Amino acid sequence: MLKNQSIIADIKAIIVQSKDNAIRAVDHQRTLMYWHIGKRIFEEEQEGKDRADYGKYLTQFIAQELEPEFGSGFSKRQIELFRQFYRTFPIANALRSQLSWTQYKLLIRLDNQEQREFYIAETVKNNWTSRQLERQVYSSLYERLLLSNDKESVLAVAKNEKQPSDAKEIIKDPMFLEFLGLKREASYYERDLESAVITHLQDFLLELGNGFSFVARQKRIHIEGDEFFVDLVFYNRLLQCFVIIEIKTTKLTHQDIGQLQMYVNYYDRIEKLPHETPTIGILLCANKNDAVVKFTLPENQKQIIASQYKLYLPTEQQLLEEVNRELESFEEKTNE
Repeated sequence: MLKNQSIIADIKAIIVQSKDNAIRAVDHQRTLMYWHIGKRIFEEEQEGKDRADYGKYLTQFIAQELEPEFGSGFSKRQIELFRQFYRTFPIANALRSQLSWTQYKLLIRLDNQEQREFYIAETVKNNWTSRQLERQVYSSLYERLLLSNDKESVLAVAKNEKQPSDAKEIIKDPMFLEFLGLKREASYYERDLESAVITHLQDFLLELGNGFSFVARQKRIHIEGDEFFVDLVFYNRLLQCFVIIEIKTTKLTHQDIGQLQMYVNYYDRIEKLPHETPTIGILLCANKNDAVVKFTLPENQKQIIASQYKLYLPTEQQLLEEVNRELESFEEKTNE
């Protein structure tokens, strides 16, 4: 009987996979259709480039002819989007079958080619859904990684051309945890934030980055008769190390850093296997003073990272201000 159930499970898996493949194939053909339409419009535009407003007239004319027969998917706005699609991705062979038309529409909005390359590589590598890609774009994943890394390194890691060798290549500061549903104005304890993370673990793993898997919550450790509890323990297969996360809903103190350092030392000396790399500790805090972190820890250490969390996604203006502030700080340190 168990053997019969096994074959049924296998067949069901084949059916589901085949359906998924069929949906992807249909969507890719639709994407190619839009690309070819955009190419044809662009070519026609070039023929009439000496005529004022010819492009505007052309898209309006095409929409009037197609929309009554083929529906709202061929409105003037959509026709203009097809043209923009071709201009953004002018090489058909470069289009990835793993990406849907919905995902390409997101990528078209990005002005920077390196940004698009990064998100395409990450989407393919991590099999992101459209919703996941949208969140990563709107939470400015690319820009946050750039704050602590150079552009070439970020792209190389995304494209699997380089394995990350430093935790800062994949760990972001700040982290955006809007999916937890906690209100900025409300008071809550560390255990509330921790419980929310466990409830939304899949989203939290997405925000953490590549290669993370969950190991334990409130991990009990014994040190000479004393008991301690580590908030969250993860493992990163790319860095090949344990990653300990301590949550602080108040401003970070040097005592917090010392406590996390003790946990990191414990895992390095007791849990880590010989082939694994040193344990990483992340202090996920509501507020931090970078100078306190700097002077509490040894110079050039790479095992302890303080990352501020935010319970909302930033506006474009807030992000721009944050990026400019970090760049100015980086330039000041470089010139010291």
